[in-house]
Amino acid sequence: MSLHVSLKSAFCLPNRFAGRAIFALAMSLSVPAGPARTQDSTPPPPAPPVTAPAGNDQNPQRPAGSPVVPPITTTTGLVHLVVTVTDHHHNFITDLDKGDFKVLENGMPQEIKFFGRETDLPLRIGLLLDTSNSIRPRLEFEKDAAIDFLGKVIRRNKDLAFLMTFDNEPEVIQDYTGDLDLLMSAVRAQRAGGGTALNDAIVMASDKLAHPPLPKGPETEVRRVVVVITDGQDNLSDRALTDAIDASIRSEAAVFSVSTNTDWLAVDDASKPTKYHVEAGDKVLQQFADQTGGHAFFPYRIDDLAQSFLDIGTELRSQYFIAYAPTNPPATGQYRPIDVQTSRKGLIVSTRKGYYGAAPHPVPTGN
Repeated sequence: MSLHVSLKSAFCLPNRFAGRAIFALAMSLSVPAGPARTQDSTPPPPAPPVTAPAGNDQNPQRPAGSPVVPPITTTTGLVHLVVTVTDHHHNFITDLDKGDFKVLENGMPQEIKFFGRETDLPLRIGLLLDTSNSIRPRLEFEKDAAIDFLGKVIRRNKDLAFLMTFDNEPEVIQDYTGDLDLLMSAVRAQRAGGGTALNDAIVMASDKLAHPPLPKGPETEVRRVVVVITDGQDNLSDRALTDAIDASIRSEAAVFSVSTNTDWLAVDDASKPTKYHVEAGDKVLQQFADQTGGHAFFPYRIDDLAQSFLDIGTELRSQYFIAYAPTNPPATGQYRPIDVQTSRKGLIVSTRKGYYGAAPHPVPTGN
């Protein structure tokens, strides 16, 4: 026996609950982008996604005496991968070394040039708020969550973020800045109205992230992140979903999404709900995450949202950084599938599915 339940009220809880819910995502984004499964090497668009399970994973401590890996100073011109390894119980494996990994591109082995654990790169963040009519009942939740997120993730003199809204069209409300007051004031001023141009917003944000302000000095590597709070529906974009996914991949931006969909199914025991059939908006958010190495969240209650952020935070603190120079550099614009394997038996390796053979470049935003 099953019944539908509506949870719009859950997203309108007082600020103190929304603040708790966003805390773990803020913690998670101080390290490189999360993974996407590499079992399918076919270029996008990907296969229909499945519901992201709630995790109960533990982050095992690194064994004493584990070798210390020198910090990575520059990997310009190389293919960058952020890799997660788990066992079949979904426990993170964090004690692997460079020699435990094998990287294949188009089925050909590649030499790993750089290897590290839990790298901590400066962040360049595009924060995207859905301000369309469809999100009006949850807009205050969006704003509270965004403000809490910014306050916890932006590090002085290191990270930069810009704020973009999208309804009939995307608009940059606040350009790159490390000034939290500017960002938070811009978030608070937003109002809802109009249609939804999600794809156009992702393309525009990816374009900005392809050429972000870089740190001064010899270490110019940054981590590009899109954080979008939306229901995943699009009814006004000029650009197709595949255009938006391609733009994210080319800019090397990991897309993290927080779904504001409220249609769920409680089976027998209402205390153990499950996502009902995957909607078009849910599929869109999952596709962005799978292809870019981010993560899609489908919270049921505010407390579930907090647990989702805790789970992804644990995952992002349990990763490896791998960089390699392709043995056969691809032509400009050519898509190359990637497969990362480990010599240890019974482990599951996750990373992004592939890349395009060109340095990040601007993506057209016109028709």
